[in-house]
Parts: sequence; C-alpha cells; structure tokens
Amino acid sequence: MRLSLQNMMEESKFVQLSVQEKEAIDRRISLYNFILQQVTDAIVLVKDDGTFVDVNEAACRLFRASKEQLLQKNFYEYAYLVPEHIFHFQRQMLHKFGTYDDELIIRLADGEIKHVQLFMRRYNEQPFNLYMIRDITSKKVLERERTINETLFKDLFNRAGDGIVIFDEQGRFIDANPSFCASVNVSKEELFKLSIQTFIPIEYYGLFEQLLLTLKRTGTVSSELPFILGDGMQKLFELTLTANVHSGFFMAIMRNVTEKRSMEMNLQRSEERFRAIFEQAHEAILICDDFGNILRANPAASRTFELPLHDLVHANLMQFIDAKDEKVRHVLRQFFRDGEIRDELTFHMPNGEKKQLEFTSKKGVINGYHLTIFRNVSERRKMEKQLREQEQKFRNVFNHAMDGIVLMDNEQRIFDANPVACRIFALSKKQLMEKRLHTFIGSNDLHKFQMWLNNGEEEEQFTITDGEGKKKIVELSFKPNIIEHVGLMMVRDITEKKEMEEQLRKSDTLSVVGQLAAGIAHEIRNPMTALKGFIQLLQGSIGNDCEQHNMYFHVIMSELKRIESIITEFLVLAKPQAVHYERGDVAKIMQETVDLLSVQATMHNIQIEATYEPVPPIYCDSKQLKQVFINILKNAIEVMPKGGTITVSVAHVAEGVRISVRDEGSGIPKDKIKKLGEPFYTTKERGTGLGLMVSYKIIEEHQGRIDVESEVGVGTTFYITLPIDNDMR
Repeated sequence: MRLSLQNMMEESKFVQLSVQEKEAIDRRISLYNFILQQVTDAIVLVKDDGTFVDVNEAACRLFRASKEQLLQKNFYEYAYLVPEHIFHFQRQMLHKFGTYDDELIIRLADGEIKHVQLFMRRYNEQPFNLYMIRDITSKKVLERERTINETLFKDLFNRAGDGIVIFDEQGRFIDANPSFCASVNVSKEELFKLSIQTFIPIEYYGLFEQLLLTLKRTGTVSSELPFILGDGMQKLFELTLTANVHSGFFMAIMRNVTEKRSMEMNLQRSEERFRAIFEQAHEAILICDDFGNILRANPAASRTFELPLHDLVHANLMQFIDAKDEKVRHVLRQFFRDGEIRDELTFHMPNGEKKQLEFTSKKGVINGYHLTIFRNVSERRKMEKQLREQEQKFRNVFNHAMDGIVLMDNEQRIFDANPVACRIFALSKKQLMEKRLHTFIGSNDLHKFQMWLNNGEEEEQFTITDGEGKKKIVELSFKPNIIEHVGLMMVRDITEKKEMEEQLRKSDTLSVVGQLAAGIAHEIRNPMTALKGFIQLLQGSIGNDCEQHNMYFHVIMSELKRIESIITEFLVLAKPQAVHYERGDVAKIMQETVDLLSVQATMHNIQIEATYEPVPPIYCDSKQLKQVFINILKNAIEVMPKGGTITVSVAHVAEGVRISVRDEGSGIPKDKIKKLGEPFYTTKERGTGLGLMVSYKIIEEHQGRIDVESEVGVGTTFYITLPIDNDMR
C-alpha cells in the first residue's frame, strides 16, 4: 500500500510536472505565434511542391489574401514569371546548403507586380521549408530612380552646352565636363593640375572671394567674371555657383556671354542710332498698335499731321482718313494679310487741309507694334498732274501736227514719230523706231545730209526712199538737243507741191507757147501761102525739062510742107480744137496707124510687131488718138537708125485700155524722162519737142496718162492708159 501510495505520489508529481511543462510549452508557442504574427516580413511554410503549410499575417498582407485562401494556393502560382530553371537552381542550392537567399518577382491576383527578397531555410526533420519574404518594391523603385537620376546627371553633365565644373574650397578642380574644357581651351587632364583661380584675372580675385563668401552663406550666387583662356584670350562668362552639391564641394555652371554682351552693346548702339534717325528724319514716322492708336511719333510727323507732338501721340491714325473709302478698306485688308504695304492715300488734317501722303508700313517690327513712314507727295502729285497735262498738250500737238515730227538721238536712232511722219515714210511707228534716219536718204545726198545735220542749217530739201520704195521730196528742218541728247526733226512732204510747181511751169510755158504759136501761125501762114503759090507758078513756067530744077522745087515744097506741119502743131496748142468724141475701138485705130507707117518703117529696116487683144470701146476722138500714135511710132522709128523691132500691144487692164510701144533705141536717161512733154524739149537732133507735147496734151484731155520706162542701151517703152468710162460723151 505504502508502495502503491508512493507510486501514486510519484505519478502525481509526474502529472504535475507534465502539466507545468505543457503550460510552459503553450506559453512559448503562444509567444512564438505572437512574434510570428507581429514580424513585418512575410513568413510562410512551404512544402517541396510549393504548397503553403502555414502563413503569418504579414504574408497575407503581402499576397493580399486571407490565410484560408493562401493555404489553398501554391507559392509558384505567384512566381510564375520566374523561369523554371531558376527555381530548379534555387532548390538545388537549398538542398545542398540548407539555406539560400535571392530576389524574385511575384505577381498578385490583381495583376500587381512586386519585387521581393526571399530567404529560404530547410530543416531535415520537417517535411517543409521556411520562406521569409520581404517586400523590396519601393526600394527597387528608389534604386531605379537613383540609377536614372545618376545616368541623367552624367549625361547632362557631359552633354551640357554650358560649362560645368566641380571644385573644392581651395578652388581645386574635382571634375569638369567637356564644354568647360572646350570653353577654356584646356584638356581635362591638365585641368586637374590647376585651380579655378588660375583662370581669373588678378584684378578680379577680390570679387571671386566675395562670391565664395556669399555662396557659403546663401548656398547659391550668380555673377559675371572674365576668364583667361588657355590660349591667352580673355572672355566674359556668366556664372551660377551652388554649394554642397556633393561631399561639401561647389559646382559652377558657366556660359560664355562675350558675344551676347557684344551683341547687346551693338543693339544698344543700333537703338541709339534708330532713336537719332527717328527724331531727326525728314519723313514722318509713326508707331501704332493694331487699332491705329499712335504710340510714338517723331517731330516730322508732328509737322506733317499739323498737330503738336503730345497731341499726336494720343491720337488715332484712323481719324485722319476716311474709313468708309473703299481704297482705305482695301489698304487695311492688304496690310493685315501681307504684313506690309506701300501705297498712297488722302489724309485729312485737323486744320481742314488735305494732304496726299505716300507711306510704307511694316507689321510688328517694333516690339510687336507697326511702323509707318510717311512722305508728303502733295506738291509732287500736283507737279506730276501739271506735267501730265503738258505732256498731253505736247502729245496732242505732236500727233495732230500737219508736218511729220521725228525724235531721234545723237546716233540718228528714231525713238518716236507722229502719224504724219509714219505716213511720209510709209512705215508703222514700230517699224520706223527700228530705223536710223539716214537710211532713208539716197546715197548721192548722204554726205550733203550729214553736213547739213552737223551745221544745223534751217531748212533743206532731200529726196528719200520710203518703206514702199517710192521716191519722195521732203523738206527737213532740225533742232538739236531740245532735251539732252534728243533732237527734233520736222519732215514735210513736198512731192505734190513740186509736181504742181512743175505742172504750173509747164502750163505757163504752154500758155506762152500758145500765145506765141497764134501770132507765128498768123504771121507765117499768109507768106507761106504766097510762097507756095508762086513756086508752083514758077515750076509750071519752067516746065519739067530740067531735072535739076525739079529736084530743087521738090526740096522747097517738102520743107514748106514741114513748116506747115509745125504751124499746124502750133495751132493745136494755140486754140481749142473742135473735138468730136464718140465710141471707138482703140485696137482698130492703132492697127490703122501701124498700117499707115509700115512702109516708112520698112524703108528704115524696122519691123513692127503688133498684138491686139479684144478691148471694150471707149469714148475718144479717133483722129487725135491716131495723131498721138503716129507721133510715138515716128519717134520710135527715128531713134532706130540701124533698124530693129518695134513692139506694139493693145490690152485690157484693170484701169482700162493700155497701149504700149517699145523700141530698141539708145534709151533715155532717168533724169531726162521727167522732162518729156515739155515745150521744145527733145532728145532728137532735129526735133522740136512739139510732137510729144501735143501727145501729152491730147491724152490728158482724154483723162488718161502716159508712162515711160527706159534703159540706156536697151530701149524705151511708152505706156498709154485710157479709161473705159469717162465723161467725154
């Protein structure tokens, strides 16, 4: 019993001890659970296949799932972004060494990516592994940002256009970017052997020390300092100094402003020059805004717009112009569309005066405002109007002058001509302006023309050849240098005047000849009748026995007949003849004349070849026409002493009936053709000229004309043209 009780007491002590141990174990487990749940890192128990065995609250927060949800998951579901060979390698390391640490990327159920640090521990006694997982996503973001910032800083430092240099309190260089090395013309290796004071002129040391004191006090300072470069040149730099950028060092950002300051000085001088030009310019200058408000004006503008300067500056440009005027609206539209304009408008001044102002406007050239320069052209426009009126008067006189007017330069080049001159020269104005005046003068008169032109004589007559090849007689007068290098030539066509004078001279000669012929015919015809009668009586009394006497009588009678024929021709000129006009066949009249003279022609070894075309009858006096044909044919026979051929033709032409008689005589010089038909002018040795004179008169009375063509050594052709319809009925 005692033994039993003792055993029971021992058992009771053992039970008490077991309970105490259990309580201690429970307390410890509870403590471990408390610690496990309170730690900030996620702790999970994971089987080898990745199945979650247990997790703490930090793990639930990390994976954003409840404990129950996680225990139904597999760790590899969150780490599926990690390649399989990485997991295989991690398991090998874990089994081999019992521990392994690494960084992983997990993806949560909502798709968020997290960077985690994984601490893996293996216990051989347990069928699971302990994973401690720490969220390092924020750390990775910070590291990434720091890496980016460092990269950007280095890139900015090396690529910056401005010079950047880091130096210590003694001025020794710690680092410098390529721009600074290039700006001071010193390599980076050489730069580290120098200090920043090396580049500062001695007289600026004090200023640099003050900048450093201010820098230490305020942390940043800016200024301008000259630097002596490696090649000895001195340039002005703009500095921005910053303190404690890294380990107590200073950083300076430097920019070469030498050219900028030079440009600013040049700009300042330009502004001063602009101000001087603006104030002293003779033209009015205004600066306006978009609404026409005048912001600035020079003294010349005050005089132009008839307002004191202070009143003009507070005025609006639109109050000087008529805004309703269509041209004004067009000018404003064009200005705002193109940004510039040059035009002219009428401006209304406050004193009621109107001024014509020419202006040039530029949009936005003075700090966004518009610049306009005005010039008063009222007087010039008035003078231009007067000049245009005078020009119009001159042009009217020039174009409507009765004589031709030609303007030419010193080389006789024609650059203007009035219509009369164009008609005289038979050329259009454009064609005439391509010519020189001396080209119209004949070669025989060219020297005379040049001498007359140089001497400047008043008037002179010349023969010209116009654009159609016709000869004309013109009277020229020349006035040199009416304006500089411009001469004026007056041209008057006196061809008709000369022809009328010639006809008048012939008419006067014919009148005198007619009066003389009447007296001579009356005074000679009576003695001639007596002589002729007594010679016939004398011839009858002597008889026909003496041949010698008969020859004398024959000669005397033939000469008396010639005198009688001359007297008869005189009488044609002396008094009007009783002419009877009736329709006649010109071809038949010419044929009768040829038949009449054919014997005489044969005696002189001359053949007459005649061609007669059918021609309509005309009103004429057949006897007078026959006399004309006889005169011309006889002349043709007489000019061919060695014989030859006379060609006669009668043809119907547009002007009427044309008769031509061509001989093979010696021909007539051109200067003598015009004299044919004049009284007593003849080319024959024994001729009187009365035959052709009478012939011209007869053809003229028939309203026809005689034309002559001749070539010396070849022959002469007379053309007689008679109209079909005339008033001879």
